[in-house]
Amino acid sequence: MSFKSEFLRTLDERGFVHQCSDFAGLDALAQKHQAVGYIGFDCTAVSLHIGSLIQIMMLYWLQQSGNKAVALMGGGTTRVGDPSGRDQSRRLLSLDEIEANKDGIKQVFARFLRFGNGKSDAIMLDNAEWLTKLNYIDFLRDVGRHFSVNRMLAMDSVKLRLERDQEMSFIEFNYMCLQAYDFVELSRRVGCNLQMGGSDQWGNIITGVDLGRRMGTPQLYALTTPLLTTASGAKMGKTAAGAVWLNAELFSPYDYWQFWRNTEDADVGRFLRLFTLLPLDEIARLQALNGAEINEAKKTLATEATRLLHGEKAAIEAAKTARETFEEGALAQSLPTVELPRAELDAGLGVLTAFVRAGLVTSNGEARRQIKGGGLRLNDVPVIDERAMLRPSDLSPEGVVKLSLGRKRHVLLKPVSRASGV
Repeated sequence: MSFKSEFLRTLDERGFVHQCSDFAGLDALAQKHQAVGYIGFDCTAVSLHIGSLIQIMMLYWLQQSGNKAVALMGGGTTRVGDPSGRDQSRRLLSLDEIEANKDGIKQVFARFLRFGNGKSDAIMLDNAEWLTKLNYIDFLRDVGRHFSVNRMLAMDSVKLRLERDQEMSFIEFNYMCLQAYDFVELSRRVGCNLQMGGSDQWGNIITGVDLGRRMGTPQLYALTTPLLTTASGAKMGKTAAGAVWLNAELFSPYDYWQFWRNTEDADVGRFLRLFTLLPLDEIARLQALNGAEINEAKKTLATEATRLLHGEKAAIEAAKTARETFEEGALAQSLPTVELPRAELDAGLGVLTAFVRAGLVTSNGEARRQIKGGGLRLNDVPVIDERAMLRPSDLSPEGVVKLSLGRKRHVLLKPVSRASGV
């Protein structure tokens, strides 16, 4: 459909829109710059990963269109655990773990949102502020009576678990009640009228819209994004080494740049629309490139996406490092570096252990499989002996050992007299 608001028009043109509870109503609200939208982020890890980036971009475009964005930390709901898309219960985290994770997650948002007290300035809240103060009996009487167990059992997050004969705890069963209540509480506190999220959250979000209607809030709206997969059907944001984290200390700007550089040809245009700020006509030009020229579009995607998250300097440095490493054959000192005690190298460090320490593989077994497939290189020479040892003679003139997984992932091992970051 044709949207009048800049917000929905932008999201639609860039491929963010999947489902909406009332397109016409939300479009009218956003056109008047009266949309106040939130997305919740549970604190299950010390960083968000790239699977959350599409949600963060929705908040970005909401603010850019003159509406208000709310980033909600799930300090309360993390204590319960979202069962959506899972066959088993999440491990219950301690309060200290949740707080540490929350601090790590907060770092990302300042890159994308402008926080302050202005009408369209973003705000950050934590649902622990109200969920941890609830009286259980009062909650059951005032809120719980509006939930239908029949409808809750029909939710995918519950139904799929039961169909697979996987146990669901009572605490998990309550998660959708708490998420729905968040929407009502945010409506009362900050005038929030829109909840956004991935398509797997549709049932939970709609439950919040319905709860708001039953509890007398102004009209609430739901908006979700499509399930994000690559053209080959793989889940977005997974690599051989694990998740693509958004915090630089867990996933370096260089590795982040390389992740986007390795995008499949068929995904380049879609990812440029979703994860960069480039104008649509420029994206159309890049998407139309064929053959080897598509690599230029991939480099643009990598640099623009890295600039958004890590800043101009990091993006330029990552692109420079990649150019020196792959196109000029140089040993770029700005490659990700892992320090290890000099004594370990002097004594002889097993090649399998070295690749695990570098984070290029997760286990000795994986290293062996990569060696058999010709996937590991030491100083650009294929590793063929899994019993090989790294010694001081392997050091380059720059005093490092270059380890490579495939052609595009590289780490420098740097021996130091007193390791500071092993």
